[in-house]
Amino acid sequence: MREDRKPDELRPVLIDTTFNHYAEGSALISFGNTRVLCTASVEQQQPPFLRGTERGWVTAEYGMLPRATHTRGGREAARGKQTGRTVEIQRLIGRSLRAVVDLNKLGPRSISLDCDVLQADGGTRTAAITGAWVALRRAVNTLLEKGVIEHDPVMGQVAAVSCGFVAGRGLLDLQYSEDSQAQMDANFVMTPDGGVIEVQATAEDKPLAWDQFMELKLLADKGITDLSNIQLQAVGE
Repeated sequence: MREDRKPDELRPVLIDTTFNHYAEGSALISFGNTRVLCTASVEQQQPPFLRGTERGWVTAEYGMLPRATHTRGGREAARGKQTGRTVEIQRLIGRSLRAVVDLNKLGPRSISLDCDVLQADGGTRTAAITGAWVALRRAVNTLLEKGVIEHDPVMGQVAAVSCGFVAGRGLLDLQYSEDSQAQMDANFVMTPDGGVIEVQATAEDKPLAWDQFMELKLLADKGITDLSNIQLQAVGE
């Protein structure tokens, strides 16, 4: 049973936006012992399916460093193929960010978010989404300050947090020791005003009742509110 924090409490969340001096935007985010480096790169080009239009694009890549966990995992580049998990997570990050960006206002350019897991202790995808928004926000601020774009394409915030039932009790922001024994775990991608972008939930033991799922949703609401405040502090708003 959790002893170091309350059931509805996040792990200590820290965001350092000064880690990378070259990228247009960056955020080194820590959810407890989970640490993800998110960098935003502005590129004056569009994906092929958007060429000839004035519409921009936001995309993401995700990866884990070889010693992000207890044992060394080989680099996917060395194997010549990404795992299904990696592809699924980076698509989730991209979808989550595009949901809060007006791509027409971004103009004919792309912003690529690279999310590299330095250390994993549960919740790497939720940390990546939360940190990627900060990196994206800072990159767009750079474009606005330089006059590259006239209107802010970022329509709002997005953050993500995990919740789950462990030993029959709902918990917010699961670390690995909790996630590995959860009867149900869920990842909520949401906006601070309660908008739902995506929910990924799985029952590991037996089906849970809908009211139990809603208990997790209430935990997620609190977590997203707390995370959105931390994001705003990180970007100076």
